[in-house]
Amino acid sequence: MNMSPTPHHFPGSPHRAALVAAVTAACLLAAGCSGSGGTNDTSAGKAGTGRIKIALITHGARGDAFWELVRKGAQAAAAKDGIDLTYASDSEAAAQASLVRDAIRDRVDGIALTLAKPEAMQSAVSAAKAAGIPVVGLNSGIDAWKSEGLLEYFGQDESVAGRATGDKLDELKAKHALCVIHEQGNIALEARCAGVKKTFGGETDMLYVNGTDMDAVGAAVTARLRQDPSVDEVVTLGAQFALAAVKSVKAAGSKAQVASFDLNSGLVKSVQSGDVQFAVDQQPYLQGYLAVDSLWLYHSNGNFSGGGTAPVLTGPAFVTKENVSSVAKFAANGTR
Repeated sequence: MNMSPTPHHFPGSPHRAALVAAVTAACLLAAGCSGSGGTNDTSAGKAGTGRIKIALITHGARGDAFWELVRKGAQAAAAKDGIDLTYASDSEAAAQASLVRDAIRDRVDGIALTLAKPEAMQSAVSAAKAAGIPVVGLNSGIDAWKSEGLLEYFGQDESVAGRATGDKLDELKAKHALCVIHEQGNIALEARCAGVKKTFGGETDMLYVNGTDMDAVGAAVTARLRQDPSVDEVVTLGAQFALAAVKSVKAAGSKAQVASFDLNSGLVKSVQSGDVQFAVDQQPYLQGYLAVDSLWLYHSNGNFSGGGTAPVLTGPAFVTKENVSSVAKFAANGTR
C-alpha cells in the first residue's frame, strides 16, 4: 500500500461519526468520480423497483489506486441499479471486521467484502448472516469464501495467477526471481508468490517489505539487488510497487527486469515503454461492479452466480507491450 490507511465507519458507528458524501448519478456516469472521503454513500440510478443499501468493505488503503478502481466499478453498478452504496476500508483485519459490524447496525441490505485475513473476519461475517444480510466476496479469499458461508465470490485465483506468472518467467528465460510481498499474512499475496515458486524453473526468493512506506520498499529492494546481482527478475504484487522497483533496479545498477501483478494507468505507461515486462491484470473495476450488481440481482430476482459453489473469475490476463494498447484508453479513463 502506498499510504497508511485511516479507519472509516458507517452511520451509527460507536467509534465515531461517519463522513458521508452524497454522490449523484450524473457525477458517477459522466465523470466517474469517487468522492474524497474514505466512506461515501453513493445514491444514483433509476433501475429496479426500490432502493437497497449495500456496503462495500475492503482491506484497501485509503487513496490506493487499485482500490479506487474497485470502488469505481461498484459505483457504476450502484448508479445503474439504484443502490445506496457505502464504501469503507481498513487494512487492519480487526478494524475491517469492525466496519462489517457497523454495516450490520446500519441495517444494510447486503455486504460485499474482501477476505484478506479470513480468520479475523469470520465472526463479523457470521453476525451478518445471523442478521439475515447476504454477503458476497471479492478480490481476496477465494479459498475461504465457501467455508465462511458467502453467497458468491468475484476475483482472481491467486494460486493460478502465480503459477501462470512462473510459466511466463520461464518463457522469458529468467533464472532468479525476487518476489516482493508488501503485506505479510495476506493470503492472496502469499498465494501469488507461492504459485510463482511452484512453476518457475529458476530460483525464487521472497522479500517482505512494509507496503505502507514506499521509501522503505524502494530501499529494501535496492539493497537486495545490490546484495545479490544474480537476481534477474523482480516480481511485485501491486502496480505502485512495480514503479518503485523500476527505480530500485536503476539505483542498484542491476540488470534485473520488473514484472507485476495488477494494473493502473502509471503501470500501463511503464509496460508501453518497456520498463515493466508485463502486468497480471485481475480487473479490479469488474470485481467491484460484479459484487455490487450481484447483490441487486439477488434481492430483485433471487439470482446468484456460480451456484454457491464456484467463483466468478476476473483474471488472470497478461498485459504486455504487444497488447497494452488495447487497455491503454480504458486506463486513461480511470477504469483499468
